[in-house]
Amino acid sequence: MMTDPKTKTLKPINFEQIMDNVPELERLNCQIEVRSFDEIIDSSNMNPEIWSQLAGIIEQYYDSVDGFVVLHGSDTMAFTASAMSFMLENLAKPVIFTGSQLPISAIRTDAKENLMTAIEITSSRSKDDRALVPEVGIYFDYKLFRGNRAFKYNSSKFEAFRSPNYPVLVESGVHLRFSENYIRKPVDAPFKVHKNLANDIAVLKLYPGIGPKVVETILNADVRGIVMETFGAGNTTTDAWFIDMLKKAIDNGKVILDISQCKVGTVELGRYETSKQLKDMGVANGFDMTYEAAITKMMYVLGQEQDPIKVARLLEMDLRGELTWY
Repeated sequence: MMTDPKTKTLKPINFEQIMDNVPELERLNCQIEVRSFDEIIDSSNMNPEIWSQLAGIIEQYYDSVDGFVVLHGSDTMAFTASAMSFMLENLAKPVIFTGSQLPISAIRTDAKENLMTAIEITSSRSKDDRALVPEVGIYFDYKLFRGNRAFKYNSSKFEAFRSPNYPVLVESGVHLRFSENYIRKPVDAPFKVHKNLANDIAVLKLYPGIGPKVVETILNADVRGIVMETFGAGNTTTDAWFIDMLKKAIDNGKVILDISQCKVGTVELGRYETSKQLKDMGVANGFDMTYEAAITKMMYVLGQEQDPIKVARLLEMDLRGELTWY
């Protein structure tokens, strides 16, 4: 972003303007090829169609480059990074997302450090010339997170992202420190790109006192999947009307994924009496997935499968390191 001199508001800029503000990029020991979208957008306007375009660009250049750095607004960065992690199967090269909290033209901007270090991480190779981080990540404020494990938690600090349920992959200081034990190893299989996403999903966020009309409206929406944000370890009210509505929705072919409203911890369906009925009726366990990963995984899986039982089974599987089985 840069400040518009007329309106004094922040607006997206192109890469040529970034180069003007970060001349240090020319000193990096790597060759940078730039690809910009025809229309530069604010990340609040991000959507699955643009995700498919981005995946297509990565597919087009995959064999000719060592890795990718994606400049992206921070507001929806975790959604896009999560989506890319699912869309890019058998990824063996870095796809690192980064951005900034202050516009690149600001004196105290964090954009320069974030951009230059993201490029350095992306170009880092092992002794046998393999990418050190062959997965989708988010680099912000001296830390690289797994893309589908991070979420934006602060809009006013440089430390914008956190990943409480999975360790940091790389920390930047005087030297880059790679946590090799936590970085996914590439599999010996062909790289595949999945561009078909289904966005006919809804979100049911529970709160004490939620009424039947609200729940019924969401469960009866013309969607195939519902992400349900529950209490604690996956618990809900046990009122008969609520349980009956959930069961009816599942019997009608809808998939319901249970994730916790808590940022730390995991869903444990069946541990408490309040969640045993959910498990018995076929509600899918979201374990410790972030909200962003749950939404984009639902889109991805629904785009690949039609059978609700298969969809629920895939949602509970660890596909790209997005969840931990306990």
